[in-house]
Amino acid sequence: MRAVILDGRGSVEIRELPDPEPGPGEVVIAPAAVGICGTDLHLASGDYPTGRFPVVPGHEFAGTVVSVGLGVERFAAGDRVCVDPNVACGVCEQCQAGATNLCPELMAIGVTIDGACAELVSVPNKVVYRLPEGLDFAAGALIEPLACVLHAASRIRPLKGLRVLVYGAGSIGLLAVAYAKAQGAQSIGVIEPSAVRRDAAVEFGADAVHAPGERPAGHDVDLVIEASGHPSAVSDALERLAKRGTLLQMGVVSPESSIDLFPYDLFDRELSLVGSQSLATAYPDAVAAVLDLPRLSEGMVTHSFGLEDYAAALEAARSDGARKVHILPQR
Repeated sequence: MRAVILDGRGSVEIRELPDPEPGPGEVVIAPAAVGICGTDLHLASGDYPTGRFPVVPGHEFAGTVVSVGLGVERFAAGDRVCVDPNVACGVCEQCQAGATNLCPELMAIGVTIDGACAELVSVPNKVVYRLPEGLDFAAGALIEPLACVLHAASRIRPLKGLRVLVYGAGSIGLLAVAYAKAQGAQSIGVIEPSAVRRDAAVEFGADAVHAPGERPAGHDVDLVIEASGHPSAVSDALERLAKRGTLLQMGVVSPESSIDLFPYDLFDRELSLVGSQSLATAYPDAVAAVLDLPRLSEGMVTHSFGLEDYAAALEAARSDGARKVHILPQR
């Protein structure tokens, strides 16, 4: 089979690999749509601390079951499925607390083990879900980033009635805007340097959009969702929070980056700083919630490439005009 290989030093190679055979409890899937996100951009450049190389990328995907291993009774060849890419141990303290994303033994499909940017991928059947009837594969591949937004929302108070400000109008930022709108946020602002992406934010439900530096100063935001991954955005966000405001950090910031923090602000304004990494146990909820976002793939997916054009797909994902870039391994 053909597969994309990343070496963590900027190289992208298309290589012929043996077709995977399903082991006990495993399912072999032919991916039909695979999303590229910020994690993949960091992986390609080697700027992702938990990446293990060489690796086949691809953790946002949906496709068709090709074969199943011994003991798998939930699925059969031909089933349309989607996959939670986080394979946790299920028995450690974090897993027992529902924080499977923080499992010390976590294996992440497409990050620490081979993923879906290949003609075939083998995964444990416990992380496989049946694709809802009538949902296309492109929407199926958006379930993973939607699950990240749902997990983030579970880490904070309900969004209804809150004044929300989102930094970054990439795919996660846009999904956050759509979710905040659906949950009844009082107002939703977006700060984004790209005019094209600001227009996209309005399309997804933002009430006001600003370039960096354009939004008037003031402590007038109940919730900031930081989805850009830029340290300067994190610093600016802290200056926007109202008393008892919350900063929700979703963006992947380089582990080498730091910001100035004034503890007195935390004390005086009773601020909350909340991190949200990956999706924990939110994937099943996202499988259901995606049905409440009709035509999601039409509004979100702007570019599609074959496996052989993965390097070009990475460049497209970095461009202003990209909302979500998909790889179509079977094309």
